[in-house]
Amino acid sequence: MDRFRMIFQYFQSNSESVMNGICGLLALASVKMYTCFEFSCPCLPRYNMAYGLGIMFIPPIILFLCGLILNRQSLVMLDEWRRPQGHRKKDLAVIRYMCSSIVQRAMVAPVVWIIVTLLDGKCLICAFSGSMDPEKFVGFANVTPVQVEQLLAKVPCKDDELMRNNTSHKAVSRYLRCWSQALGWSILLILIVAAFLARWLRPCFNQASLLQARHWSNYIDIEQKIFEETCCEHSRLFAHKCILHFFESMRQEIKLHNFSLPREGERDEGEEDLLQGITDQDQVNKLLKTWYYDKPPL
Repeated sequence: MDRFRMIFQYFQSNSESVMNGICGLLALASVKMYTCFEFSCPCLPRYNMAYGLGIMFIPPIILFLCGLILNRQSLVMLDEWRRPQGHRKKDLAVIRYMCSSIVQRAMVAPVVWIIVTLLDGKCLICAFSGSMDPEKFVGFANVTPVQVEQLLAKVPCKDDELMRNNTSHKAVSRYLRCWSQALGWSILLILIVAAFLARWLRPCFNQASLLQARHWSNYIDIEQKIFEETCCEHSRLFAHKCILHFFESMRQEIKLHNFSLPREGERDEGEEDLLQGITDQDQVNKLLKTWYYDKPPL
């Protein structure tokens, strides 16, 4: 049990590890969703491209937005960008570092979805089968333009009656699948090379500014967490004191029912110390407003 507690505390204190885990889970979920998803092209000239491209790009947009929503640092970055300057200046380099880190993590799952769809090839075949040049393939010579359009739209549907008697649908399907897989492997290669260059060329740039931006982005995140935890603790103590005041005001009624209240000296002195100077709603609101508009300098 202690081991699980240590692991939980580690992930709770290290937001980068948590976000890396969430991005990995989103990537695995995108692959699982695509394998479980039953792709059925409408095989209609006007709807194939919309359906194929929609399946290829709409789920990545949803996954990207989910990555932004699940990333706690996105809210921290927006708060840091929108807050008034006050006594603490805003460092644009830190905000840019946080934004790039958030976008990079949120892009993992969408890129995985697009690469998987391209390697599978069904979306590209459905989207672009109707726009192929029929002169490149055999079997469209003695067919009217309207029938050619219908036949090309029916290429993704292997069980259709028109495709059973036509031998060119396999050629069109193989041609588009080859292009789709080549595009998918090319994108994967470009991303791997870009990651490799970014990894090995990073020491060539100003390492001190990068360390400063990373340090202060972590500080902003940790400071926000500690402030929220302190506010929760103060709210608990504030509510406790309000309840005690309520029962003190009801002392006569409580005595009639033979209940006993703690004396003034029996209270926890630590709670009184924490609440010293902040004992009513207006003071709490002023404190929160001061923290937002006028943070103390570092």
